Amino acid sequence: MEKLKKKAVSLEAFVCLIVLIGSCVSVARIMGPVNMINTIMGTAHDLLLNTVFFIMGVAVLAGALSEILSEFGVISLINKLLYFVIYPLYRLPGASALAVVTTYISDNPAVLSLAANKEFKKYFKNYQFTALTNLGTSFGMGFIVSAFMIAQGGLLKESLFKPVLLGNLGAVVGSIVSVNLMVYYSKKYFASRGELDNQEVADKFTLETREIRRGTVFERFLEAMLEGGKVGVGMGMAIIPGVIIICTTVLMLTNGMPEGGYTGAAYEGIGILPIIGAKVNFILKPLFGFSSPEAIAFPITALGAVGAAIGLVPQFIKEGVIGPREITVFTAMGMCWSGYLSTHVAMMDSLNYRELTGKAIFSHTIGGIAAGISANLLYSLFC
Repeated sequence: MEKLKKKAVSLEAFVCLIVLIGSCVSVARIMGPVNMINTIMGTAHDLLLNTVFFIMGVAVLAGALSEILSEFGVISLINKLLYFVIYPLYRLPGASALAVVTTYISDNPAVLSLAANKEFKKYFKNYQFTALTNLGTSFGMGFIVSAFMIAQGGLLKESLFKPVLLGNLGAVVGSIVSVNLMVYYSKKYFASRGELDNQEVADKFTLETREIRRGTVFERFLEAMLEGGKVGVGMGMAIIPGVIIICTTVLMLTNGMPEGGYTGAAYEGIGILPIIGAKVNFILKPLFGFSSPEAIAFPITALGAVGAAIGLVPQFIKEGVIGPREITVFTAMGMCWSGYLSTHVAMMDSLNYRELTGKAIFSHTIGGIAAGISANLLYSLFC
């Protein structure tokens, strides 16, 4: 988008300085300036090594898989088989089911590898394509979250299969809310630009055919796999700023002082968000069924990194803070909000729809809340 011109020095320059300096001074007074800087750098470094490169690895594998599925017609088959299931729920083409599967078994950015695939993209209108971010994020790391939660049954000394299953259903409800809201906003946006039905390929002949590579089956397989992996590398690089900047901020606001005081280690913080959770627990309890205000730390941490959020669960169980109901809600909100603050900006930017990022985040915020509420209701009904 073309940048606008503004006066070289204006009021917002002073406001920006006041906000930045005020924020840094406030945190430094709690943690100590040296500890604050070390924690910021340490957290950013650890996120780069253990989160970003992991996501890049996932994106490479997902990209390779998506190209193979595209080359041999699996995406076209899925589009035809699931259209009448997916479209009534999400108002998206049947091929969108592939985004659900790939993100569920991997992570949010896996949908970007699909989105970069021309054979996948051709099924979407402009206003539908932007909602892929919300659809993919709704199921990110779903398998990992679900498997981890079920494994906590040993600590609670009861089976958590049913609560986790209900949590998955809650995430589905949240995804429906999030995607439909995003489609609504996108449709208005593209209608105002006169690009509502502007597709790269929209004629019936193109939708009924698919492009393939030249060569033998083995050569096509190998070339598709390598090209898809190359796309995944690019996508992995694109998400680095969003993950490091936003996730570091959220984690520092969520995590508290460790036992023994601040040391400047990674993932230390000032613990403001759990305090806020305690203040609004009178709202959280009827909506999500949380029996303790500390439980709010899970969905808030999941906003930045669901991997960090599930790490809270064993300690919560040992302290008696949570039970099966919270596990149900955590599963739903953990999947639906799996690091979306740290990946949504980068994902929308990678899709070249940066101007719709605010709408995407708002829609997904509502979707995550709906996921938690529906999971709580489902637990009350079936458990």
